[in-house]
Amino acid sequence: MPAAPPKPKPQHAPKAPHEDAHFMASKPARPLRILAEYLHPLAQLKREGIADTIVMFGSARIDSRETALARVTRLKKVNVKKLSSAARSKHRSAMHHAKSLLEMSGYYEEARQLSHKITSWAMTLGPKPHRFVVCSGGGPGIMEAANRGASEAGGRSVGLSIELPHEQFANAYISPELSFNFHYFFMRKLWFAQMAKALIVFPGGFGTMDELWEMLTLLQTGKLAKDNIILIYGRKYWDKVLNWKAMVHWGTINEEEYKMLQFADSVDEAFDYIRAHLEKYHMDVDPSFLQAY
Repeated sequence: MPAAPPKPKPQHAPKAPHEDAHFMASKPARPLRILAEYLHPLAQLKREGIADTIVMFGSARIDSRETALARVTRLKKVNVKKLSSAARSKHRSAMHHAKSLLEMSGYYEEARQLSHKITSWAMTLGPKPHRFVVCSGGGPGIMEAANRGASEAGGRSVGLSIELPHEQFANAYISPELSFNFHYFFMRKLWFAQMAKALIVFPGGFGTMDELWEMLTLLQTGKLAKDNIILIYGRKYWDKVLNWKAMVHWGTINEEEYKMLQFADSVDEAFDYIRAHLEKYHMDVDPSFLQAY
């Protein structure tokens, strides 16, 4: 009789689908990735006892006063007379830009101070749960200032970072256990809105405006609670960039919708308004926080 064929060796069990990195990065697994970007922050924020947030938006390109001043000082030390004509022109452009950033750095310092004040006050409400925790987009600029102010007050803060080809990293002042990274912009925006009781919008560019318009639309359409605040900080900047009243004039929004916006030009003005509003409408913990998911 012919010899029996060799017995095949046992195979290693294949990876479970959620452990298969190739599958998880594929198009068919996109719903799983989206769901993970909802469930992971949800579980972590509940685990850390975060009941609600105060979101602070603003440009990633606004530096601290110290950084902006150092840039201007460095450029002033250049001996312009020894530069070529093209180099002098480039230097003038760089100096103009540096001086603009130095002027704008005041907003960084004010965001930092406002976050400090909000956090110091919120900490007096106790840790079970943590109330009105400052939340930013997790990156540099105004986002860093928001997390920095909270850290300097001895409090915790949330960072909702986003994967981008450039300009984005998790700043050093976010509480490590409250630092999240998103691939999908719409899931990141969901978490900006989900727990926020107030949104403070500092000067910014396309990204800041995108977030502002989305939140205004949610408030206008009742998808955000009507007693939530949208506070525009820095009319000197915003009134040059956007003509709010023109929308009323042309009938694209009405007076009641315009009144959804609140404005402030100083740290004390912003803090006093936010604190009074929170004390009036939001001191009770959201019952959904106490429910088991």
